[in-house]
Amino acid sequence: MENSIISPSDKVLVTGSNGFIGARVVEYLLLQGVSNIRCLVRPSSRLERLEAILNRFRDTANIELTRGDLLSREDCKAAVCGVSVIIHLAAGFEKSFLGAFMSSVTATRNLLEAFLDHGKPRRFVHVSSFAVYSNLKMKRGELLDERTPLEDAPWKRQDAYGFGKLKQEEAVREFGQNRSLPYVILRPGAVFGPGKTELTGRLGMRMKHLFIHVSASNQLPLTYVDNCAEAIVLAGLKEGVDGEAFNVVDNDLPTSRQFLRAYRRHGRLFRVPVPYVAAYSFCALCEYVSRYFKRLQRFNRRRCAADWKGNRFSNQKLLQRLGWTPRVPMNQAIETFLAQFKPEASYSKTGAHPGLSFHTVTGETR
Repeated sequence: MENSIISPSDKVLVTGSNGFIGARVVEYLLLQGVSNIRCLVRPSSRLERLEAILNRFRDTANIELTRGDLLSREDCKAAVCGVSVIIHLAAGFEKSFLGAFMSSVTATRNLLEAFLDHGKPRRFVHVSSFAVYSNLKMKRGELLDERTPLEDAPWKRQDAYGFGKLKQEEAVREFGQNRSLPYVILRPGAVFGPGKTELTGRLGMRMKHLFIHVSASNQLPLTYVDNCAEAIVLAGLKEGVDGEAFNVVDNDLPTSRQFLRAYRRHGRLFRVPVPYVAAYSFCALCEYVSRYFKRLQRFNRRRCAADWKGNRFSNQKLLQRLGWTPRVPMNQAIETFLAQFKPEASYSKTGAHPGLSFHTVTGETR
């Protein structure tokens, strides 16, 4: 890669390298000519997805597969030894705020400390999420970009994942400002592709046998997994972007209606359309009643706005500053994603299985 901050032989560490995005990041690093990669995975992780990629490049690259826990400072020290660039994808998905703080924030701080003390820091790439933004005070249809305010009350949103991502970003910026750590922050939208069967909660939510489809005219902040991985790799290698934050969404973003219409061709789904004003009113009522019924806390106005308000999204900064262009067009990306739901489709190589499932969390990055 031209204008790279490292040479092909400099060591790159990828945390969360066996994940849905992480395995593709490792693949794109190898395709960019990076030949010295250390992959950090949790001790209990399944490795089918990652090993399928590594086996293709073992003869042409030095690839280390290391098991470790980022809550262990000794494991962090071993992971960063000799490393010039870290691409940090590992994150916790605990439902409690304390659990999210430990698995995401404490772990990230341990990694940052070790990198500065025992690595060869050229850049720390933190992969965050759209979950850090707050659009509560924005108008519907207003542009959400890197200048949009970050969430200032994640506890009111009842979003432990978003809280963890916010605090991770704070830690990275703190180390950048106080200890001169070169860093870049990536904020992917809803990452999708084969090997991941869940639909983004920005479409709506499943309630027993019904799918509540909220605000069908909304634009979806989608990024295909291969396009997202290439953006992350560019952020890790390109010179002149230290201290920057980039949103990652593809071109030609579909509406919620367009995406779900394509999805329903591959599986039966009883859809109930709900306008945004009705969803917002329901969440406002739940927010009031939740003082008596705790189970309703997850339905609140901040979360409703984050998922369904209907903003527009831009990748202009990513295109202009990193020179990134999504290689897989949106129409092709959607068809490739949907192909896994065909009866003859098989994704055993990735450890995923075709099926229909939904999630309603705000956090998009996996």
